[in-house]
Amino acid sequence: MFLKLTLGFISVIKKLEVALYDTPMQKIRNFFDESLLAVDPYKAVSRHIDYVLSRYEKEKLNKLYVVSFGKAAPLMARALADSVGNALTKGIVITKYDHTGKQHFADTIAVYESGHPIPDENGVRATGEVLKLLKQADDRTFVVFLISGGGSALLSCPYEGISLAEKQAVTGLLLKAGTNIQELNTVRKHISAVKGGRLAEIAYPAKIVSLILSDVIGDPLDVIASGPTSPDKSTYDDALKVIQKYGLIERMPGNVINFLTSGAHGHIPETPKKGAPVFSGVNNIIIGSNAIAVEAAKKAAERSGYKTAIISTELSGEASQVAKDLAKAARDRKKTLRRGEKVCLLAGGETTVTVKGDGKGGRNTELALAFGIEIQGEPGITFLSAGTDGTDGTTDAAGAIVTSQMFSEAVKQGLNPQDYLTRNDSYTFFNTIKGLVITGPTGTNVMDIQLILLEN
Repeated sequence: MFLKLTLGFISVIKKLEVALYDTPMQKIRNFFDESLLAVDPYKAVSRHIDYVLSRYEKEKLNKLYVVSFGKAAPLMARALADSVGNALTKGIVITKYDHTGKQHFADTIAVYESGHPIPDENGVRATGEVLKLLKQADDRTFVVFLISGGGSALLSCPYEGISLAEKQAVTGLLLKAGTNIQELNTVRKHISAVKGGRLAEIAYPAKIVSLILSDVIGDPLDVIASGPTSPDKSTYDDALKVIQKYGLIERMPGNVINFLTSGAHGHIPETPKKGAPVFSGVNNIIIGSNAIAVEAAKKAAERSGYKTAIISTELSGEASQVAKDLAKAARDRKKTLRRGEKVCLLAGGETTVTVKGDGKGGRNTELALAFGIEIQGEPGITFLSAGTDGTDGTTDAAGAIVTSQMFSEAVKQGLNPQDYLTRNDSYTFFNTIKGLVITGPTGTNVMDIQLILLEN
């Protein structure tokens, strides 16, 4: 009898554990985690090692350099180093602070950490070492560039005549103004000595392959990490138009405006364009993207019994407005649910935030906060918005999860969600109601994921 009672008690406990960890909030987090696994940078690079080695041997090259920069740089470099062994001559890794993790490399690979999203002195010093390395390259050198999101800030070398402080000011102003990544990088490319194809120009006549983890909508090679090894489609004039569009001419450092104007008049060389000889030995390959991550989350939801639909993998625009559009899609679809039916709507991309308040947050927590405001009083809706890199803006969160019930409880506690949104203080709001998604640095970066679970 005692054994039967004990087994019965254990059975009840297990059922309670399943119930606790099988909530919509837990499920939506699990689906997000599955999306991260699908864009693991180590595996993505490993799938292309055969190509790297075959080209190295076929072209009878005698030096192999690796230059890895971005938030996923350590894992990408580790994959290459583990596979090519003694063939590797020398390498450099540049990543964000606290993103190296437990990765340890042989003496042939130097590792640097630097500032993101605002470049700093460490990034400039590290990039200086890259330039020294590339200047040793010749026509029998093979350079493997491993590029991931964050590379624009981490690989930092202001063009001659532009100071780091000026570049920092430009980056900060553009970010706060709500520029999209194409606009931001158009300007950054034209005040940099290494972006917009100029890194390939420096490495020429070496043979080059760039393995790229995309964090930009549509995977445009000239925009990801500011296209350091790709022909640049933009011009100095385009950079000036971006600054004018956001009314920043008077607020920008005067020296930068004079520099861009001089470039537009042809007094400073343009970034290298399509057809330039420096790209003759370059092969740029996309090895991971947001679409791959979203598809993995979709399959995970389907395995859990959800009907799924991908809204878009190219979400862009102001986070608070995108939230309204997603909330409307959720409400409209929920109205059609049959009894017992479960639906998962998915999206991906990268929104922006025009900062007007003095609060703390990023585009994902802001999007989640605005979404929560829209669905107040609507039961059966669970929403997640999070960055695949594990960081949202300058916070330690990847994003947030929200339900209408959470908002009801927040209001009961005396919180005013709209006030937090107005002050761009979404991180503080979700930290208070325990809705933050905390992953730590994930080692990858393919923009953001949005998931919506709908249940009766």
